[in-house]
Amino acid sequence: MRILILGGDGYLGWPTAMALAAEGHEVLTIDNYLRRLLAERTRSQALMRNPDLQERAEIFAAAGGPKIRVAIGDCANYLFLSRVVAEFQPEAAIHYAEQPSAPYSMIGFDEARLTLNNNLNTTFNLIWAVLERAPDCHIVKLGTMGEYGTPKIDIEEGWIEIEHAGRKDKFLFPRQAGSLYHTTKVLDTDLLWFYVRSSGLRVTDLMQGPVYGLSTAETDLDKRLMPNFHYDDIFGTVVNRFLVQAIAGIPLTVYGKGGQTRGYLNLRDTLQCVRLAIQNPVKRGELRILNQFTETLSVNDIALRVRAAAARLDLEVRVDHVANPRKEAEDHYYNPKNSGLLELGLKPSLMTEDVLTAMLRELVPYRHEIDLKKVRPRVSWSGGAR
Repeated sequence: MRILILGGDGYLGWPTAMALAAEGHEVLTIDNYLRRLLAERTRSQALMRNPDLQERAEIFAAAGGPKIRVAIGDCANYLFLSRVVAEFQPEAAIHYAEQPSAPYSMIGFDEARLTLNNNLNTTFNLIWAVLERAPDCHIVKLGTMGEYGTPKIDIEEGWIEIEHAGRKDKFLFPRQAGSLYHTTKVLDTDLLWFYVRSSGLRVTDLMQGPVYGLSTAETDLDKRLMPNFHYDDIFGTVVNRFLVQAIAGIPLTVYGKGGQTRGYLNLRDTLQCVRLAIQNPVKRGELRILNQFTETLSVNDIALRVRAAAARLDLEVRVDHVANPRKEAEDHYYNPKNSGLLELGLKPSLMTEDVLTAMLRELVPYRHEIDLKKVRPRVSWSGGAR
């Protein structure tokens, strides 16, 4: 297939590009390095240096991987994106091209405006580029489980049937996002659903939980192919952050009580999920929503697992409950459904001690690169940057 990847320089985008190219697909990936720029501005650089996207493609090819085409440009620029879609004629378009950090979106007005404008304009432009230039293209958009929030009822897979005053109908499951970033993802879903209904788009919306992981089958070819591994409080996910803290001898920063529960998945499983979505496209005029995670864990659960894994490497780890900078429930009901991807063939890789220990071993050589200033919370939901 011809597969277009928006945001191909990202933590998920680059491993996806390599994995799909390795399977024989023709891959064209786009990025404008926005995430790198924002990480630089906020002193949130990745743990190891990552070559730019063009260099990565060249390294991958030199290591025996197939060619990955690269286009450097801004997906929020419709003329650029429309031209790429018209020339490439993708059969599937994977949409990662958004400002991905909830903390960044809560720093202040400028950061909130950038998040809103970039994320919604990119989604809107992709919709119209597909409608006008490649109407049979299947859009696969990476949403987030954070769209749902933490309701006191079971979270269905995207949709809910409601009975009211003696009548029934099916609606998108109610969303109650906890950050502006997550709110933009809610609006993405609404935009896509509108154009599915009105114009016959084909869309799969993957409601993804927090991702952890460092390596994939393709990164074994050359360590320079590893994804952007952020461990800071702004762009780093909690598992990756805890692993680096364990190596650095820093107490794990559990926000508040630590009962916050979410659905997690390994980076390798993200690649599985995207692959399954592409291999099983929806028909015109359909919006399929799949909850993309493999297990639910609280922050306390993760801290205990990281501490146990670290003990195998003779690393003594303490857990520090710090004041929660976010506005969120710290003890809540959480029961999301996730049968869709399992039915398509997902084979989950769970967060075992073996998996965490292997990640710790991969990270130890970079211990000297750790910046201790990045691991404590620097952004407050109510007060911006600290």
